[in-house]
Amino acid sequence: MQLDNPTLESVRNYYSQVVKTQADLRTSACCTADSFPAYLKPILAKIDGEIQDRSYGCGSPIPLALDGCTVLDLGCGTGRDAYLASSLVGPKGRVIGLDMTEDQLAVAQRHREDQTRRFGFEEPNVEFRSGYIEDLALAGIGSDSIDVVISNCVINLSPDKRAVFAEIFRVLRPGGELFFSDVFSDRRIPETIGMDPILYGECLGGALYTEDFRRLLHDTGFSDFRVTSSSAIELRDPELQKRVGNVQFTSRTVRAFKLPEELEDRCEDYGHIARYLGTIRYAPDAFELDDHHRFETGKPERVCGNTAAMLGATRYHRHFEIIGDRSTHYGLFDCSDGQQSTHRSGDSCC
Repeated sequence: MQLDNPTLESVRNYYSQVVKTQADLRTSACCTADSFPAYLKPILAKIDGEIQDRSYGCGSPIPLALDGCTVLDLGCGTGRDAYLASSLVGPKGRVIGLDMTEDQLAVAQRHREDQTRRFGFEEPNVEFRSGYIEDLALAGIGSDSIDVVISNCVINLSPDKRAVFAEIFRVLRPGGELFFSDVFSDRRIPETIGMDPILYGECLGGALYTEDFRRLLHDTGFSDFRVTSSSAIELRDPELQKRVGNVQFTSRTVRAFKLPEELEDRCEDYGHIARYLGTIRYAPDAFELDDHHRFETGKPERVCGNTAAMLGATRYHRHFEIIGDRSTHYGLFDCSDGQQSTHRSGDSCC
């Protein structure tokens, strides 16, 4: 992919010349502070208003258990999510924010020292780099160097999504996590929508068709993924609604892991039991892996082999007791039993 791609230039211009604040957006994709988890709101209150006014995410892709982690924020913009993560990783952690729009990076960088003081840190634990999410090596991001990659409504803007996911898989450490929010569509986007500069800038023209996304993630190394939340996107502008026609868009937050042992394409039953210890900060009573796996503290739960790996071979392992191994196979995991029957996402293996 050429890094002077005209689509990238169009996106850069849209977010530096057309959209100045959240009020300039013409869809409901952009999330307000009210949509953030309660534990993040006190941290948001410490983030400067200029940073928040020029943040255009469609979700809250900030996972738990970030203490001491190295986090990479793809398409960090003015740095809201990067600063949220910097507060959560603590003084022993590190956050790298990457963006191709210099105007937005200037805002993020301008507040770096002030945000360090607001969070009570002696030294900054966040840095901002100019670069492209399709080529992280060019931005100096080494292989197996990142614990968690986050991104908020940015991957849809890339003209080469395969390169993005391949690069994410490369830079993640074994056991590392991709946790991102983005716009998805219920069908492949027609060319009339995909080539429209406004619809593309509003994160609709480059939306990922759910099934193509599943295939793409699998091809780049992420054999299973989990949806943590999903909501419909409302088009506020009648003209945009007319251009879009019958295509339906949703905002989803998704997590996937780079695991030493490749996950299976179906949920298989090996008799695993998972018990949450209640030790994750901000989650003393329960931990939600996705929209259909909620682990109450101390309560044993039957899980498939993929879920056991996501909990037992990642940074979450210290917070769970995983009983069982893969020595005996009991067939396909019965997702109709227990908690899985209540909130099936329909997209991931489980």
